[in-house]
Amino acid sequence: MKTLLFLLSATILSCAHDAAQSADAARWKQQAAAITIVRDDWGIPHVHGKTDADAVFGMVYAQAEDDFNRVETNYIDAMGRRAEAEGESAIYRDLRMKLFIDPDTLKAAYATSPDWLKKLMVAWADGLNFYLYTHPSVKPRVITHFEPWMALSFSEGSIGGDLSHVSIPAIQAFYGDSSASRMFASRPFRFQEPSGSNGIAIAPSNTVDHHALLLINPHTSFYFRAELQMTSDEGLNAYGATTWGQFFVYQGFNTRTGWMHTTSGADVVDEYAESIVKKGDGLFYKYGSGLRPVAVETIAIPYRTASGMQTRSFTVYRTLHGPIVRSANGKWISVRLMNEPVKALTQSYERTKSTSYKSYRETMELHTNSSNNTIFADADGDIAYFHANFVPVRDTQFDWRKPVDGSNPATDWKGATSIDSSPHLLNPPNGWLYNSNNWPYSAAGPRYSPRKADYPAYMDVGMESPRGIHAIRVLSDKKDFTMQSLIDAAYDSYQPAFAELIPTLIKAYDETPASDPLKKKVAEQIAMLRTWDYRWGVSSVPNTLACYWGDELGMRVHADADGEDMSIYQYMATRTSAHEKLDALAFVSDSLTKNFGTWKMPWGEINRFQRLTDDIVHPFNDAAPSIPVGFASARWGSLASFAPWEEEHTRKIYGTGGNSFVAVVEFGDSVRARAITAGGESGDSASKHFRDQAVRYSTGDLREVYFYPSQLVGHTERSYHPGS
Repeated sequence: MKTLLFLLSATILSCAHDAAQSADAARWKQQAAAITIVRDDWGIPHVHGKTDADAVFGMVYAQAEDDFNRVETNYIDAMGRRAEAEGESAIYRDLRMKLFIDPDTLKAAYATSPDWLKKLMVAWADGLNFYLYTHPSVKPRVITHFEPWMALSFSEGSIGGDLSHVSIPAIQAFYGDSSASRMFASRPFRFQEPSGSNGIAIAPSNTVDHHALLLINPHTSFYFRAELQMTSDEGLNAYGATTWGQFFVYQGFNTRTGWMHTTSGADVVDEYAESIVKKGDGLFYKYGSGLRPVAVETIAIPYRTASGMQTRSFTVYRTLHGPIVRSANGKWISVRLMNEPVKALTQSYERTKSTSYKSYRETMELHTNSSNNTIFADADGDIAYFHANFVPVRDTQFDWRKPVDGSNPATDWKGATSIDSSPHLLNPPNGWLYNSNNWPYSAAGPRYSPRKADYPAYMDVGMESPRGIHAIRVLSDKKDFTMQSLIDAAYDSYQPAFAELIPTLIKAYDETPASDPLKKKVAEQIAMLRTWDYRWGVSSVPNTLACYWGDELGMRVHADADGEDMSIYQYMATRTSAHEKLDALAFVSDSLTKNFGTWKMPWGEINRFQRLTDDIVHPFNDAAPSIPVGFASARWGSLASFAPWEEEHTRKIYGTGGNSFVAVVEFGDSVRARAITAGGESGDSASKHFRDQAVRYSTGDLREVYFYPSQLVGHTERSYHPGS
């Protein structure tokens, strides 16, 4: 009898589920019929719907067609569910996310969201669920059904965002394995590629056609974003780079405005040293003259094992400042950062419909684009620089680079810094501005930039960078920009860091006694570098020597430079001995000879683009086909960036990050644009669009953007409704 009742209950539940899915499917199909996806001859989707919600449905459906794995992975990570896919090794990564992202909180935030935003979130979930419904062979790793509230878990499109400042090994050391921080500290140093992007805006006064120009050049890991266009009869018409799974164009343009985000050096994440007091069975922390109870909760982390799913639970702690993430010097350390998902998603979407500087600035008043600076241009001829959009106002008596005293109310935040109180530029007289993840104090050159002395130290904790020096070099004293000359500037091959460093290497050689064996060993290399113009190129042997030498010397002395709080470039140039400089050159020459049979290796023979699979961690292979790339690492000042962001296990260098999307946009009575995406639009290795842009990418040969329907005539590969 019990078996019969169980079977009956299961049948009823199954029928109910089938009926619900059937109703959903009917609704999805009806909406899909109002949406058209046009694929151009590069495979790029141009999505049109009657409403903005239709456009959202269609664009996320198109993203799933191109690379559902990356769409799902972004939300697996955003919701702290990677361990469900990858197992125990991801537990503390998930714990970090769940310290800040709680599904119940997001569901409540969704319930109180504006109706227009709810409609977009519903359309987003429907588009993904309809994709899974129409592609039953696609098996999600974790998320088999998307719910509207999930869109709030990933509401700002940066590759790392503010959470990347919170150390996973520190969380592991505090809540689990106390050896984690020691293990992390023992990892070998590798010269990290500078993250972030380049943005340049040129005023009409500096262009041949008297139209504003905008360079959009995000530096991310490859294939982190898709290229697409989304339009609707409600006024939406945005084109550009979208982070997989998000329903807004993150870096792009519409008919009137363009926006480019670069990683900011503003201090927007703070640590508080909390004084913990135990009273009876309770935990308290000092605040002012009293004690407040530590909030205690349990976070469960499901994780995959060979025998099925298991769960590990953690007791976690919070103060008014935020969750406890580590301990130091007898104190518990809490972290405070901006966490406003509804406002962030609102701002991310609404800026795509801006029509002028004024309307774009109105979206910035939400103050949730915390990790980014913004370069802006529009059809009215306005160009602007906005600094990090959320910088908390703080008491300048404290050093905010270090944990501050959580018991002192004076360390509390005092709201967000206004746009006018931040470094900000609108139409500087020189007619150009830029940012390359460097400080804002050179954004319009030496005469018209914000002055560092006018702002608190926490406003930007970065520095001038070789890319910043390079940008000023290619922008200054030029009055005749065109789209092509701006592209040429973005790919200018000069490397300012080597212009400073290589002369010190040559000087070291000249001052070394002839009797020193090192002098004879590197004589030919020095002779080659002595006449080098510090420019990269596929045929350049000096560029190979310089890049390998810079990496090796930097690896050897980075700890000393950090210990003296000195720029690695300054330390390499001024604090290393002649022997250290020459020995590093001899070492890399030997390494090149060992790996390739000679140290006289042209840069393009070593520096390669390769895309064999869509694996998120790519399996590079020296024996497989690859393409030479001339441009080099941004750390030496190349504006065009190409470098490995992951550990290398090959002899050749394969880029995994840097220039991931490049576009140049001209605003006028109509919009013109050219663009390129690393590899290709599709994540399907069998698709012709998997790497059809690779050769053009490797040389900076940007293709025409088909922004208007008339431009798609003769360039349309397929036109269809989702699901057809």
